[in-house]
Amino acid sequence: MSSVNLSSAAAARVAAIAARQGKPGLKLRLAVDGGGCAGFQYKFGLESDAATDDLIVETDGVAMLIDPISLPFLDGALVDYVETMGAAAFKVTNPNAASGCGCGSSFSV
Repeated sequence: MSSVNLSSAAAARVAAIAARQGKPGLKLRLAVDGGGCAGFQYKFGLESDAATDDLIVETDGVAMLIDPISLPFLDGALVDYVETMGAAAFKVTNPNAASGCGCGSSFSV
């Protein structure tokens, strides 16, 4: 079984977005797509429903969805939400990434 974790900060951010949009139960979708400057890139989205073959990870009552094709690239990863003076974004700490790009949104394996 693959292990991917959603931090409490990321769960709180998804809950805040869902509340602001008036869509309780909104879920964070994380996928890995080919592309980006390092070969693969993370793709985030918000969805109401899970697909039947999604891995569902829950933290503090908030769900994150990962499709089975993306899952091998994310095993052991942590999805966090980070705020700095210049930006705020979801961040993936991925032990499978051999290298990444400067912007932090793409990686290679």
